[in-house]
Amino acid sequence: MIEVSNIRVALDAGRDEQGLLAATRRRALKILGLHPADVEAAELARVSVDARKKKDVHFVASARLTLRRGLSDGAVVAEVPARDASHVAVLDAAPAAWPRLQPSGAALAERPVVVGAGCAGLFCALALAEAGLKPLLIERGDDARRRTDRVTRFDRTGELDPECNIQFGLGGAGTFSDGKLTTGTRNPDHRLILQTFVEAGAPREILWDAKPHIGSDILPDVVEAIVARIRTLGGAVRFRCRLTDIERGSSGEVRGISVEAADPAGSAVTADRIPCDTVVLACGHSARDVFELLHARGFELQRKTFAMGARVEHLQRDVDRAQYGPAAGHPSLGAAPYKLVAHGAAGRSLYTFCMCPGGEVVAAASEPGGVVTNGASLHARAGANANAALLVNVNPQDLPGDDVLAGVALQRRCERAAFELGGGGYQAPVQLVGDFLAGRPSAGPGRVKPTYPRGVSWGAIDGCLPAHVAETMRAGIPLLARKLRAFGDAEAVLTAVESRSSSPVTVVRDRACEAAGAPGLYPCGEGAGYAGGIMSAAADGIRVARAILGDVPAGR
Repeated sequence: MIEVSNIRVALDAGRDEQGLLAATRRRALKILGLHPADVEAAELARVSVDARKKKDVHFVASARLTLRRGLSDGAVVAEVPARDASHVAVLDAAPAAWPRLQPSGAALAERPVVVGAGCAGLFCALALAEAGLKPLLIERGDDARRRTDRVTRFDRTGELDPECNIQFGLGGAGTFSDGKLTTGTRNPDHRLILQTFVEAGAPREILWDAKPHIGSDILPDVVEAIVARIRTLGGAVRFRCRLTDIERGSSGEVRGISVEAADPAGSAVTADRIPCDTVVLACGHSARDVFELLHARGFELQRKTFAMGARVEHLQRDVDRAQYGPAAGHPSLGAAPYKLVAHGAAGRSLYTFCMCPGGEVVAAASEPGGVVTNGASLHARAGANANAALLVNVNPQDLPGDDVLAGVALQRRCERAAFELGGGGYQAPVQLVGDFLAGRPSAGPGRVKPTYPRGVSWGAIDGCLPAHVAETMRAGIPLLARKLRAFGDAEAVLTAVESRSSSPVTVVRDRACEAAGAPGLYPCGEGAGYAGGIMSAAADGIRVARAILGDVPAGR
């Protein structure tokens, strides 16, 4: 297989896969000096937007070509002119594959148990099921349909279900945060993850879009399809089943877990013990009761850097103009994203995270009496506002004392302060960017109308932010405005508090992915401190499955 990259494609080629592929294939054939009949198959590998010159916005694409029998990839590439040679490469055509149980894999007396059905847990359970181990996947929240009902009810009435909300339930926090699949990591399993999403009903464009996303309107059906696949392969899935304890033997090894299982209405709760010698702990970054359990039971935890801040909303049309210039509004472009960072003089940085074009700010509380924000977009990204988290790191040395859960305590204090500033009822405190920079409270909205669904309370947000976070935001926002003009809008809206972008603790594990001193327990994913988004969480789930199966390639 040959990949030809850096192919320029005009916006008028359209955004559909066939139109882009046709334009990219024509140029690839010309670069390779081939005729159409020389190519057995062609596919898009990657398509991105080049908007560095606002008067010349276009696509940059890569195509992969499989040559007809009798033609040599190497011989064809050797004839490519020197001016194009750096953009042509021969690729290994081996398809992405699930790991298999190896002789060195775990000898399990009981079926493995995966705790948590976020992306890490889902993909770990699926990988184990594909290898024939028939895992049991337990999730404290509900399936996607019931979970959507619970989230909708909370948005409408303020009736919070602490076991099923935007943080807990099938798909984890990612289900209701746009389903962004961008990642800063490189992993050979990424292609397998994307293909699995497509097979489960995600749009095919995620296979080639440089900034792929599924959308919060599609992702619930996708994760339901993955659960159905796990069950078809012999695995079992139990919802409304919450981990309450981990049983260990004399050498620290896992012997079983205790759970509380409830009916969908939550009216009947029963205690149960599940015997097992392999437990994957993929509990998510908001499972604070699990962190407390691990700490009380003597498992090794460490503080880790996490981040806090607020959601910022701008008009999407302003972001489009700032990013695309005269091309803004072209039907092939859609809503423009951004990713920004500003480095301050004091060594602190302000950065954007989980940017949701054409999206909305969502109510992401999971504990009574706390306000938490996040962002989401539907697949079409057609909303009036753009939003993103504006975050500042909280480092272990920023926290008082030596309590390993001090980061959890800080998150809780800020979330409860936001609840009070919002006036109760899970309303969120909001402030105009111009007022925030000037240090004065806001009395109401300007051009940008907040989208947080529980309602907002205008005023000042400093009272629910750590001091260094607020200071860094004030210093950094003008610097971001130099990079993206929309950030200079004084009427942009800040909604607080964004406190759950990542886990404040790491559950320590060794090179075999087992918890320190606890054979058979595998901390996994974002909650355990080993991932930071859907793709990296799913990849870590597969990595842990490989460790259990003994199918770990050299160097990994």
